[in-house]
Amino acid sequence: MRDLRPILLVEDSPKDAELTMAALARCQLLNGVVHVRDGAEALDYLRCEGAYAGTHHGGPVVVLLDLKLPKVNGLEVLEQVRSDAALSSTPIVMLTSSREEQDLVRSYQLGVNAFVVKPVDFKEFFDAIQGLGMFWGITNQPPPHPLVGAGTSNA
Repeated sequence: MRDLRPILLVEDSPKDAELTMAALARCQLLNGVVHVRDGAEALDYLRCEGAYAGTHHGGPVVVLLDLKLPKVNGLEVLEQVRSDAALSSTPIVMLTSSREEQDLVRSYQLGVNAFVVKPVDFKEFFDAIQGLGMFWGITNQPPPHPLVGAGTSNA
């Protein structure tokens, strides 16, 4: 049976979030999309803390992570996820408008699975997101979530 965990979209730009969700919807994926607007909220979602305390969502099939975020930036989110044993295998795609080489290098040093620069052109952006959605939602076999079957968490 296909893993139907959601795609986690971490994006503070309402316009980019709307375009990304529309492109993913066009793929007709069965995976839902959870949209959070900053790095702190992303970490809360992933750790089932804060507003997400008590939820047992099984983790996302992939995180589409913007680099420039309020509260906690994308590199900090990536670093915290990779240093957390329960989350470290979560696939993360940096989805950013940054073309700075240092952002690319640092992302890979911290263990990002892919680094995608958002195209400026609307059609190219839409096509890029659809390609990501199809790969991560259908083609890629995600790692099992380490908390599945682990019993209760130590709160």
